Formats: sequence, C-alpha cells, structure tokens
Amino acid sequence: MFDQLSDRLRGVIGRLSGRGRVTEADVDAALREVRLALLEADVNFRVVKDFLARVRERAVGAEVLESLNAGQQVIKIVHEELTTILSQGDRTFRLDGSPAVILLVGLQGSGKTTSAAKLARHVTKSGRRPMLVAADPYRPAAIDQLKTLGRQLDIPVHSAPVGTPVLDIGRTGVAEARRTGRDTLIVDTAGRLTIDEQLMAEIGDLAGALRPAETLLVVDAMVGQESVAVAQAFADAVPVTGLVLTKIDGDARGGAALSIGAVTGLPVKFLGSGERPDALEPFHPDRLSGRILGMGDVLTLVERAQETFDQKQAEQMAEKLRRNAFTLDDFLSQMQQLKKMGPIGGLLEMMPGMGGMAKQAQAAVDSGELKRVEAIIQSMTIAERQDPHVLNASRRRRIARGSGTTLQDVNRLVKQFGEMQKLMRQLSGGGGKRRGFPGLPFG
Repeated sequence: MFDQLSDRLRGVIGRLSGRGRVTEADVDAALREVRLALLEADVNFRVVKDFLARVRERAVGAEVLESLNAGQQVIKIVHEELTTILSQGDRTFRLDGSPAVILLVGLQGSGKTTSAAKLARHVTKSGRRPMLVAADPYRPAAIDQLKTLGRQLDIPVHSAPVGTPVLDIGRTGVAEARRTGRDTLIVDTAGRLTIDEQLMAEIGDLAGALRPAETLLVVDAMVGQESVAVAQAFADAVPVTGLVLTKIDGDARGGAALSIGAVTGLPVKFLGSGERPDALEPFHPDRLSGRILGMGDVLTLVERAQETFDQKQAEQMAEKLRRNAFTLDDFLSQMQQLKKMGPIGGLLEMMPGMGGMAKQAQAAVDSGELKRVEAIIQSMTIAERQDPHVLNASRRRRIARGSGTTLQDVNRLVKQFGEMQKLMRQLSGGGGKRRGFPGLPFG
C-alpha cells in the first residue's frame, strides 16, 4: 500500500543523505517534494501542513544546518515526526474482565469477521483461551464464515439462530465463556453497507450491556479519506478504544491509513494484511515509519522469524552450515518456512536498504519462480537431493519432465545451489563458527 509513497520519500531522502552540509533552501526544496508525495498518497491536507511545519521548524535550526551530517539529521527529524503522526492515542491493548470482552465494529466488507479470527489467534499466542461470538443475526453467511475460521484455528464459536436479538447473543456468549472457562470473548458484530441510526443504536446497546475492555473499529485502509469519516461517526456513537486497519497489503494509496489516527485521535492498535490467520500484527508507529522511509524494520522481521522457525531446527541448520552439509532438502525446507513469514516483498522491505528490491523479488514470486524451484526439488530422489553431483544429463531430463519445467530450469537451479554452497563455505571459514542473526534461520 505504501510502495508509491515510500519510493518518493526514499528518493528525497537519498538526495539529502548524500550531502554533508545543507542549506535552508535545500530543506525547503526537499519538503516541497515531501508535501507533494504525501498529498498524492491521500494523506489529510491538515496533517500534511502540520507535519511539514514541525519538520521545517526543527530542520532549519542552526545546530542542524551547521553540522557536518545535516542531511542525516534532517532525515532523523522526518522519521521522528512521521512517527508522531502515527502515534495518536493510547495503543495499549487491554484484556480486563472475566471474560475480557473485545467488541469488533465496522461497516460491512471492512474485514471484521476475518479480523476477529486473526485477533483470536493473536491472544492465543499469549496463553489466553478465546471464544468467538457471531453477533450478526442478519447474515447467515457471516455466521458460517466465523464458524469455518473457528474450526481452522480450533477456537469455539458461539452463535444463535438468525433473528435472535443481538443483546441476547452477547449475553449468552458471556455466560457460555464463563461456563467453559474461556477468558477472552471476541464479538463479531453486524455491519451495514453505510452508517445508519439502527446500526449505531444496536452497537451502543451491545457495548453498554457487555462493557467491553476494547471496542475496536475495523477500517478498510483501501477506502481512502472516507475511512476518516466512518471512524469519526463510530467514535461519536460508541466509545471506540482503537482501530484495526485491514487490507494494508492492497494497492490503494495508503495516505488515509497514515492520517486517520491524527484526524480522529483514535489509536491504531493492529494492522491486518491478507487472509492468513497470522496476518495481523500489533501496530508500532516507529517501525512503520521506518519501513516507509526505507530504513527497514528488523524487530518485526526477527519476531516473525522467531514465531515461524523452531529454535531447535534453526540450531540444527546452523550446524549443517558449519559442517558444509546443507542439502537441497534443507534448502526446500527453509524456503517453505520462509513463505510462512509472509510475502517475500514485505520481508525485504523490513531489511534496511533492501526496500528497492522488494518489488522485483515479489514479481519473481508472483511469476511462479519459487513454485518451479519447489517442483524441481520435489521431483528428485532422496539421493539426488542429498548430493546434486550425481545429477547427470539423463537424470536432469527426467527431473525436468517430472516437474513440468525445462532442462535449462533444472541446470540453473543446480548451478545456483552450487554457488550458494561455495558462499556458505566461505562464510563459515571452512568449518569455523559462522556469525548469523539471532532469531533468524541459520542464526
């Protein structure tokens, strides 16, 4: 979502960082470009105006302009002020009460039901025992969808027949959670295509009866500035404690997602991307501003790796690397694990200085390159995966036929794997201890 904005801002930053001293005119020229980039990205114009005023006030000070690394200092100021825009409100996620009730509200199609399941998985990782409540008595499909997601995650779903009053569904859900020892109740409420008085009154009554620890408004980040008006309308009708921004992996301009907190005063607490149950992450303003400015987000990358990769397996893989015993089987296993961490383009954007490669890498994945590699390796025998040196011409032709690829594809993979093994031998110092990255595979 932030690709275009990020590309523009990285260009401005690159020109500034390449300089030592900068003048007030340099700062003004850079800020004009930043202003255009933010407005084109659909960031609220008042937010843009305040942001640029704060940056300029700090950037044209004597201490900055007269320093030898003024360009770097201006970039630091931009990063800090962008983080400030994103840091509205109290982002603490509270789970008070027995059970702790989390009420999800929003318009139809915003991603409430999927977000409810993602949130249930999120609290499960912290040791809690959630229950989902289908509090949308108007759309049987929404109830069925939540039940399907609940089965996939092994999380119980409380529902009632179509037409049951919403208050009754909420109250019986609380009673069922207490009876079965569930400490967290995530309530998926009904949505409408547009804001109406009946919807607001219904949500207000439900919030009054259940006294939720969190009332989270689920907002489709692709809607644009209209999402700001939606957020304001819900906040006026019910005590919203925070926002969940969904579909941030879409191709909309993304500016509304940046400015919604600053305009409404509501904190963004979670970001959702994709349909996977694990595609929900707590919102960290400093990390997102770092990604947008091309500075990466190593902390989130490490957290994802720690969730995805088993520590014992990582240690075994590191030992194989040290002994130069890394095989095509290991390569396939690591590639499949890496895919669980999310789109490869998104992972590269979290690595400092690698944002520019993200699009090309994702394009390679989208074109089916990784699938071809998987098919080739899976068409090999165990002996061939363990020792690619046995792959003579007839074996390679058989593998190409079996994987639906070409002989050139097979040859290219074998060559690339051989080059990777040589590189690993060099990095390991011929068997010595290899330095890696804690929490990441091979670390």
